[in-house]
Amino acid sequence: MMPLTMLSSGQSETIKRITGKDETKKFLESLGFVVGGNISVISESGGNLIVNVKDTRVAISKVMANRVMV
Repeated sequence: MMPLTMLSSGQSETIKRITGKDETKKFLESLGFVVGGNISVISESGGNLIVNVKDTRVAISKVMANRVMV
């Protein structure tokens, strides 16, 4: 298991765990980051990631991406 920030552009993985406080987990879940779901990194810009989750492009900060384990 590793944080989402370790993936390269174009790489796809399955979300295995989401860490952090309950409010952080709920926020990420509302964006489509759920355990067992597929996620792929589209690009990285200034430490922030643009990812594809549930057929939707989402931009998240490096801090949030470090809470998503793949």
